[in-house]
Amino acid sequence: MESKGTIHIIDDEPIIHDILGHLFTSEGYEVELSSTGEEAIRKHKEGNFDVVLLDLMMPDTDGIQILKELKKIDPEIMVIIITAYASVESAVTAMKIGAFDYIQKPFKHDELLLTVDRALQHKKLKEENIRLKQELRDKFKFENIVGKSKEMMKVFELIRATAPTKSTILLQGESGTGKELAAKAIHQNSPRANQPFVVVNSGSLPPDLLESNLFGHVKGAFTGAISDKKGLFEIADKGTIFFDEISTLNLETQAKLLRVMQEKEFMRLGGTKTIKVDVRIIAATNQDLKELVDQGKFREDLYYRLNVIKIELPPLRKRKDDIPLLVKHFIELYNRENNRNIKGVSDDVMEIFMKYDWPGNIRELENVIERAVVLCKGEIITRDYLPSNLIQLNTEERKITISLNNTSLRELTKEYQKKIIIEALKKTKGVQKDAASLLKIKPTTLNEMIKRLNIDLKTLRY
Repeated sequence: MESKGTIHIIDDEPIIHDILGHLFTSEGYEVELSSTGEEAIRKHKEGNFDVVLLDLMMPDTDGIQILKELKKIDPEIMVIIITAYASVESAVTAMKIGAFDYIQKPFKHDELLLTVDRALQHKKLKEENIRLKQELRDKFKFENIVGKSKEMMKVFELIRATAPTKSTILLQGESGTGKELAAKAIHQNSPRANQPFVVVNSGSLPPDLLESNLFGHVKGAFTGAISDKKGLFEIADKGTIFFDEISTLNLETQAKLLRVMQEKEFMRLGGTKTIKVDVRIIAATNQDLKELVDQGKFREDLYYRLNVIKIELPPLRKRKDDIPLLVKHFIELYNRENNRNIKGVSDDVMEIFMKYDWPGNIRELENVIERAVVLCKGEIITRDYLPSNLIQLNTEERKITISLNNTSLRELTKEYQKKIIIEALKKTKGVQKDAASLLKIKPTTLNEMIKRLNIDLKTLRY
């Protein structure tokens, strides 16, 4: 017969050992007996038990102290206190420490069996909840990246496969798709996890300052260099360096980066000493680097060095199955940050979310949820707490009308294109990169069309 579970009886009375040992063995349990606290703690360190029956009055130490020690070894252990010296104080103390229940001598066998059965069921339920939560986390979440869509499952698989390696990784995706989160997940699941993870915001600094940040400088290298300074490559040694929007690096800095990748060494600005580093490089871009290579704006040799393993981060509009999970994730996040208790969103809000194209991707959705959690006065986020442009764009279609006044097809097409671009710009609040993404054209193409169609950006109201 399969065992119902393992029971550890901790009591100094031999008659209790005999009675309870026989009772639980006959009911299909495995039984372990201990007569002292020291013996009981030693056995717990050596093996696992499902339920403990613990007498509060032991010869070498009191049961409360034993309970504390057992909880240190296994915080989830189910402990039932049994004593003839019951008091309200000891009961409260035991329950506060984590005892499952409290029963007095003399006790009825049926009552004790029922209490043990309840403890086992409680233990199984907790284990099942932990298992299900872990399963959901493994299935739908990787670090802070949330998703269950096919597109995200591919991303998770690539992260798991590439994280333990030393390979350079190129993350490609639109702004707001979570490229930095993916880079952090790769680092955290690599052998370098306990070493530095350094972020380089490639497009936010002028070239000279960027190179100083990357490679460091020696005292006197330039005006204001009053002392030696370590660069980000030195700081990231043995760890990972993440280049965010690497397409913005100028050609000269690209050449220096290539040398570091090839030789694993560099010199500080103004220095003569070669510094060796062991750094894994992860780069991210929202541009097509191959296209930039063809345009002469990105070094071909650097492109091939970076493009060892490419991971595409899909835009939110192509993974809408993930929106409910993301909404839940962000509500939980901003509930914690703002001490709120928002339960979810209304059905019509979810419908709006599912219809919207999210040009700003996950970052835009996160901002919408944070705003709603802060402003919401009830437990459910309704459309009243959404940005007005989101409601308008999802509840009405803007009509584009064209006047047929003996105008040529070419002029009509030009007018139609102009109105479509204006609508896209309004929808993205004037962010041309997001408007281009919405129209599925390159930002440079959109910029050229804006100029060709004489669209005055200053007159647009967002």
